[in-house]
Amino acid sequence: MLLRRLLDRLIRVGRLVIIDAGGRTHVFAGSEGPSITVRLHDKALHWRLFWQPEFCTGEAYMDGTLTIENGTLYDFLDLIGRNIEAAGNRPLSPSTHWIERMFRRLYQFNPKERARRNVAHHYDLSGALYDLFLDDDRQYSCAYFRRPGDGLETAQEQKKRHIAAKLLLEPGMTVLDIGSGWGGLDLYLAEKADVKVTGVTLSTEQLNVSRRRAVETGLVGRVEYFLRDYREQTGVFDRIVSVGMFEHVGVGHFDAFFSTVRDRLADDGVALLHMIGRADGPGVTDAWIRKYIFPGGYFPALSEVSFAIEKAGLWVTDIEVLRLHYAETLRHWRRRFLANRDKAVALYDERFCRMWEFYLAASEISFRYMNCAVFQIQLAKRQEAVPLTRDYVAKAERRLAAAESRESGRAA
Repeated sequence: MLLRRLLDRLIRVGRLVIIDAGGRTHVFAGSEGPSITVRLHDKALHWRLFWQPEFCTGEAYMDGTLTIENGTLYDFLDLIGRNIEAAGNRPLSPSTHWIERMFRRLYQFNPKERARRNVAHHYDLSGALYDLFLDDDRQYSCAYFRRPGDGLETAQEQKKRHIAAKLLLEPGMTVLDIGSGWGGLDLYLAEKADVKVTGVTLSTEQLNVSRRRAVETGLVGRVEYFLRDYREQTGVFDRIVSVGMFEHVGVGHFDAFFSTVRDRLADDGVALLHMIGRADGPGVTDAWIRKYIFPGGYFPALSEVSFAIEKAGLWVTDIEVLRLHYAETLRHWRRRFLANRDKAVALYDERFCRMWEFYLAASEISFRYMNCAVFQIQLAKRQEAVPLTRDYVAKAERRLAAAESRESGRAA
């Protein structure tokens, strides 16, 4: 079995038992660790998993031709993740990885119309699906866990507060949100910092929800939402923020993105980019993720982003690396999704649910073991646009937290 050659090299921690499609048992064992048993139900997987292990594992799990006999899907992926980390995070299939690198600009070619289709593929799914695993505010990006016991709602509120503090907001300022999601951050900024926010998105579903929320919260006029590509935006803003959108830009469009930020930002303005990235240099998007979850998406290395920022003539005034915060966020999402799995099946079907379960579990493993992290990059046109030290962030967070407590007390 070709697959044996791959697993003999990979498994150095724990024990993986494979029952092949012919009923034969193969044991791969390393140092002490978890023990997982996987059964293959299709003989074609014996060679397909060797040539495209990442892609075919996800697809086989979706199709039911790979099942977990001992343990859970997460346990299995956790075991694989531990061993990939122990092996130095080298690609499981170097030849396939090299071919993917050759075509990565093609995979990430996102002109306006294609960008709209790619966004619709993921974000225009039923809103009821996202309600099954996100927090009440539908924050679909990395939360900020200040303490080990923080719940998801608390951590997401802390994320919004942290971003607001870094934006150095003052009453009456104008803010552009590139990739505004379901509007939660914008409503927070308008209400807590008394600013006017323009949000742009390519998702019709998110646009409709955001506009409805603006009406329900009485913030119409202080928040506006448009179905618009960032490249189509005009005007100048005091502040620009983008959370969880840059991953959809594509490496061939980085220059256009940061040129837009430069052109739309006031001379004394401040921008904040909250993005998923990789800590091990430029790479490629996993083929399974690219096909089923985020077509056109890419998590860039900081070096790739920095180069584009420099070309745009912007100052990097601060970078914060949120290590493991997204792993914890995904753990919450995955557990909530599994607790509501029957509802997800009713919305879609069993295969879709296995796909979504694999997406959440594999993503968590990527942030735990495979050099993925979240970067918050603060930008400006002038180096004096922000204070010389970071003290202002903590002070602003305290003021915002106090305001939230007062409002919560009045509401109670």
